[in-house]
Amino acid sequence: MAVVSPASAAKRELVELGVVRLRAFGYEPVVMPHTLLRGPLYYAGTAEERVADLHAAFADEAVEGIFCTRGGWGSVELLPLLDKDLIKANAKVFVGYSDHTSLHAWFWSECGMRTFYAPMVAADWSREDGVELRTWRAAVEGDGAWSVGADDGMRVLREGEAEGRLLGGCLSILTEALGTPWALRIEEPCVLFVEDIGTKPYKWDRFLQHWKFAGKMEHVRGVVFGDMSANVEPEEMELLEAACLHALGDFAGPVAMGLKCGHVERENRSLPLGARVKMSSEGLREA
Repeated sequence: MAVVSPASAAKRELVELGVVRLRAFGYEPVVMPHTLLRGPLYYAGTAEERVADLHAAFADEAVEGIFCTRGGWGSVELLPLLDKDLIKANAKVFVGYSDHTSLHAWFWSECGMRTFYAPMVAADWSREDGVELRTWRAAVEGDGAWSVGADDGMRVLREGEAEGRLLGGCLSILTEALGTPWALRIEEPCVLFVEDIGTKPYKWDRFLQHWKFAGKMEHVRGVVFGDMSANVEPEEMELLEAACLHALGDFAGPVAMGLKCGHVERENRSLPLGARVKMSSEGLREA
């Protein structure tokens, strides 16, 4: 597996610790040439250097998976530089979240490639309790049936059932892509997963209404919000929930909140983006 930094610079010591734990887990991580660069600005190298690592990882037949170190900001700079023919011909496991939502969206829209919104090397694997292993094994390794529910933080806000492709990611990144050639394409029924960090209730309302007015909710059959503790203090949680339900006032499908995936403090869950899933009061499971 290749370790890459498509966005912001990662701390060397956290990458090294994550690599050690991945090796102990049975993987053979290879840190790509530009992964540990710092600069320009907050980036892990120039856009050309970062995309070179991605292309090299996709081109290398010995590499079965590509794991990001951390998010931050910067993946969107790579989108105009990505080699669609190379990537589509060499589809493989891609793991990341947060800012890498732009890459997940591109891989799905341009290549129809399933990816994994799942723990990263420096952000999660570097911590003893950073990775929830059941969903990692089921989603990323295909070991067992993938599902999430109440034990993973999900609670029902609106009852119902839905089925479709599991798509989504970091809501601010998805929304900022609207009006560009790289907006996530949703052309069939889907269950939308969205999460974020540092996003106040009124911003959740704004982003979701923007999505609705942009026509992006047409094929959405169910909505799952992530764990919101990285966005507001506990006393604001009720307001945030109400803001999200307000923005989805004319949405007829089921709604759940609290899935511990993405910006969480511990035991980060893994999601198979692009997989067909079923949503019900019991939770979410691969169809």
